[in-house]
Amino acid sequence: MRLTIRQLQIFLAVAQSGSTTAAADQVALSQSATSAALNELENLLDCRLFDRVGKRLMLNDNGRLLLPQAAQVVDAAKTIEQQFLSPGMAQGGGLQIGSSTTIGSYLLPSLIASYRELHSELQVRVTIANTADIVAAVANFEVDVGLIEGPCHAPDLQVEPWMLDELLIVGSPQHPIVKGIAGDKKIGVAQLREAEWLLREPGSGTREAVEQALLPHLHHLRQSCEFGNSEAIKHATAAGLGLSCLSQAVVADFLQSGKLVALKTTLPRLHRHFYLIHSKHKILSLRLMQFLAFCRNWS
Repeated sequence: MRLTIRQLQIFLAVAQSGSTTAAADQVALSQSATSAALNELENLLDCRLFDRVGKRLMLNDNGRLLLPQAAQVVDAAKTIEQQFLSPGMAQGGGLQIGSSTTIGSYLLPSLIASYRELHSELQVRVTIANTADIVAAVANFEVDVGLIEGPCHAPDLQVEPWMLDELLIVGSPQHPIVKGIAGDKKIGVAQLREAEWLLREPGSGTREAVEQALLPHLHHLRQSCEFGNSEAIKHATAAGLGLSCLSQAVVADFLQSGKLVALKTTLPRLHRHFYLIHSKHKILSLRLMQFLAFCRNWS
């Protein structure tokens, strides 16, 4: 077999960086050695993997076909290496965790802190993005595991329900709907349909979860503004720009300080699941299995 893992590693570096010069820094080779290895791979496969666009190398159809297979092989090789390290060396290894925004900002720091009390030498690299981007990172073996807050529809990923999260409809104390409610009277569907809503961007797990929770009852949401993270939505809601539906973990501090009010409505209680995801094709290292087991038991 003439195909080598090193060639695939170099191919992945070029695909990620867009040039052999930038890839050379990633794989600790000279630019000429990197180019030679890529040429050897293309000659071996008898096809070109990149199109040259200006000074950049862009994946063509052949390259896109090879990309997930190469990522899987290189990831499996790394896992095999880790399995046969000495216990001390393995303890000092790292995990690459992908997290959607709400989990990464409000839950993951505490989770990692608790886990490192048991594994103090563990190095963790965290990537935080919206759910769609984390799903793609897990599928491409860019991270070992993903913690996401929206449904995952990727066929090659193992999806495991993790935690149940409560969603609250919140508004500023000065919002007309909030000011117009007396005592324990609940806000009805008609008022919620007329309200303006602050939403996350498409691709966000929070956006999808909110739409799944509210649309069956309201049928549509009058969008006032769209924001790239829940923290911005929380502050915009407190400023009176509209209503929002956010995780209890996100708004707990503003509810306690009185900057936001949780609305009592005629809707049922709103919940969503958080999920653990990893590739079905990934070889699970002992370190990763231990982390997944810890996540399942953490609260």
